Amino acid sequence: MPAPCVLMPLPRRDYDPSEAALAWRALRRAGYRVCFATPDGRPAEPDPLMLSGEGLDAWGLVPGLRRLKLLGLLLRARREARLVCAEMLRDPDYLQPLRHERLRVEDFAGLVLPGGHWARGMREYLESETLQAFVAAYFAADKPVAAVCHGVLLAARSKGADGRSALHGRKTTGLTWKMEKTAWDLTRFYGRWWQGDYYRTYAEAAGEPAGHMSVQGEVGRLLASPADFLDVPKDAPDFWRKTSGLHRDTPEDSRPAWVVRDGNYVSGRWPGDMHELMRRFIELLPAVQVGVEP
Repeated sequence: MPAPCVLMPLPRRDYDPSEAALAWRALRRAGYRVCFATPDGRPAEPDPLMLSGEGLDAWGLVPGLRRLKLLGLLLRARREARLVCAEMLRDPDYLQPLRHERLRVEDFAGLVLPGGHWARGMREYLESETLQAFVAAYFAADKPVAAVCHGVLLAARSKGADGRSALHGRKTTGLTWKMEKTAWDLTRFYGRWWQGDYYRTYAEAAGEPAGHMSVQGEVGRLLASPADFLDVPKDAPDFWRKTSGLHRDTPEDSRPAWVVRDGNYVSGRWPGDMHELMRRFIELLPAVQVGVEP
């Protein structure tokens, strides 16, 4: 009996390699097949800056110094994720993705919505009416969904027949304004100054308050109440470890992670939550008999 297929839609380019690859590995190890989908049915391209780290430092435009990385080492994907991403890029299902327009809810046991931030590629993913319609239908079917970072924004923008967000009435987390602003400040003041909005997929218009177009800001406005967007409470165990941006979870240590579950929907903030996010997501999926190592 074939393994159940979990769908991971991606943009043409610039998705976050850590979020996609760590989800892929966790699902494969748990015995699931991962099916990919892109707008045109061609393999997606991960954000190259998140893989190499080159070009994130202030001297990134200087050919002889480009490979010297300081801020780039801090912000790029960790070694584990880069290695897993290289494996994922060779997966036959990755190399033969479906088209977004051909997706059917009944074909998939679960849905994973990874994120990214570079506007060049991510806006197409976030603004696709075709993909939003599919995501809304998937939520309406009450099947398992995992979303992280800007993937939460895609879920929030996906509206059902009643015109409300698929996340209306649900609790969620996502990339917080604090985390988004911290990364934005690091690159615009100390790193990639010539593209200071690298970490901002959407910028505020004149007169809009700071953070209005952040993931947290927009998602919060689409929920039943902005209070349904849950950040780490100050009295949470390991609060600093969860919020400093310096620690990421591992299969053995979930302390840095912050994951919110609401029924068949689980959400995370950033790549540092991925192991715990996928563990919780896999608990929602139909059982398989045998695990499969990629």
